[in-house]
Amino acid sequence: MGKKQQYLTVDGRKIPVSNLEKVLYPESRVTKTQVIDYYLRISSWLLPHLKDRPVTLKRYPNGVTGEYFYEKDAPGFTPEWVKTFPIPRRDSSGTDIRYILINDRPTVVWLANLANLEIHPFLHHVPHIDRPTWVVFDLDPDEGADILTCARVAFILRDVLTRLEMRSFAKVSGSKGLQVYVPLNTKVTYAETQPFAKAVAELLAASHPELIVADMAKVLRRRKVFIDWSQNADFKTTVGVYSLRAKNLRPFVSAPVEWDELATAMDKEDVESLFFGVEDIIERLRRVGDLFKPVLTIKQTLPRQVLRYIASHTPPSLDRYARKRDFAKTREPAPSRVRASRQGSRRRFVVQKHAASHLHYDFRLEMHGVLKSWAVPKGPPYAKGDKRLAMPTEDHPLEYLDFEGIIPKGQYGGGTVMVWDIGTYEPLEGNYYKGYLRIHLNGRKLKGEWDLVRSRDAERQVWYLIKTGASMRSISKKRDDTSVLSSRSMGEIAEAADATWQSNRRGAA
Repeated sequence: MGKKQQYLTVDGRKIPVSNLEKVLYPESRVTKTQVIDYYLRISSWLLPHLKDRPVTLKRYPNGVTGEYFYEKDAPGFTPEWVKTFPIPRRDSSGTDIRYILINDRPTVVWLANLANLEIHPFLHHVPHIDRPTWVVFDLDPDEGADILTCARVAFILRDVLTRLEMRSFAKVSGSKGLQVYVPLNTKVTYAETQPFAKAVAELLAASHPELIVADMAKVLRRRKVFIDWSQNADFKTTVGVYSLRAKNLRPFVSAPVEWDELATAMDKEDVESLFFGVEDIIERLRRVGDLFKPVLTIKQTLPRQVLRYIASHTPPSLDRYARKRDFAKTREPAPSRVRASRQGSRRRFVVQKHAASHLHYDFRLEMHGVLKSWAVPKGPPYAKGDKRLAMPTEDHPLEYLDFEGIIPKGQYGGGTVMVWDIGTYEPLEGNYYKGYLRIHLNGRKLKGEWDLVRSRDAERQVWYLIKTGASMRSISKKRDDTSVLSSRSMGEIAEAADATWQSNRRGAA
């Protein structure tokens, strides 16, 4: 006979629970019962920070040493009393993702029973899914750095924000890093907050190159702290305040800290003082209250002088592109001013067939005001599971999206370029800067899902383009040699030469 169903009654709701004695944190023998108990005890401080924010679930059914999985869509067995909010999927299916909203104690308990150890909310409330209430700087230390190194960076960041007349608040992640939150609570969009965060991170990386990087590439990060500004996107979540973490064999909590505490920990070189267990946090909240409460109400606007600077400058990542080209000789577009990425909408992509020293396909995604680019020697894969080498190349300006024509001999990449495919894409999950991105392409030739995955070999910046989702029909030989813009073959483009593309460029910035 099976075990008798058990229930907990919370605020009048009868909630089914199971396997309450299952150990979820083996080192400290913390059970599911204790996880549920923690989230119930913390709920009065936790819920204000989660109200009306969609969350991504991160479930550990066999504890922190077992397999885990992310879950965006509310499971089919979700009780009708659990609040959800529909958000259109980022593919062409026309269906919605029903994100869970953790607005009450019964929902907290129900999720804890599912071994949802970590809570990852978005930066926005529903229904305003394009309007973040905060800017978040995620400080991630590489090998040779630690949370005290992050604290040092946090003070440098705070000083810059203070000069911009912006208040900021620190939170330890419950793992190896920490985050700095800048409350906004005003009518601002991701199209503004992400370029702002990126500009600040790049400024700090330029002024403290021995300590800070703003680029995710592992080879650049040794003994430094990466300021991950990319968290400020409408499809990204950040671990919530007072959430448990599943990064260790015993439960630590992502918790707010006072700046004076960070300073003291640095002075004493006391790493342990910045890690809080369950009982530490309960006692701390009863003693000093919720240090993150002001983040919910303080109203601030982004400094106009920074936004003007962003709008008037070429992205630094295009410097490499510009150095390789003589724009008096090539009709390729010169870099111009930053353009904000279009958050909350489909972004553009292009695949350019390129007959240079070796024929290959240049795969480019619109991202953060530039085209992130890879050279795919054998072209994109069509069959599910097929994997193709994708060598990263320099960022290209957005003007390159419709470049078709001839790059003169002697210039970098000299040869014929065809717009082989063009369209829009949706990021489904992952993070480019962490080496994994799942996308849905809606092009004139390519339709469906692909993964971009960076090799774990930090010394070799190698990526792979992998077909995921359903297979698609292979492109015919004739269609493979046909431009989606001009319907010409590679030979016809080469023969037409300078009668092809007109750049209308503004000149180098």
